Amino acid sequence: MFNSLFVVIIVVIKEAVPNSPLKRLIKVVIVCTSKELKRNNGMIIRYDYNAAVVINQEGNPKGTQIFGAIARELRQLNFTKIVSLAPKVL
Repeated sequence: MFNSLFVVIIVVIKEAVPNSPLKRLIKVVIVCTSKELKRNNGMIIRYDYNAAVVINQEGNPKGTQIFGAIARELRQLNFTKIVSLAPKVL
């Protein structure tokens, strides 16, 4: 189990909607975890849920919408497209 943010992992899809464009193995980046994230300035960010974004080989998201706030550290890790789609950046 991964409990850290901004890790790119490969996940296996066990069940999907018929005729879905998703493949069996996909890459995702973890954007929210219920484990807290402590910044250098002492601020602690904690989410109520775990969330990941499906990405392609170049690191761009496959979806067109992201719901909820994400941390600004994604911008430093070259996930700028994900940051631009998010409604709020913490």
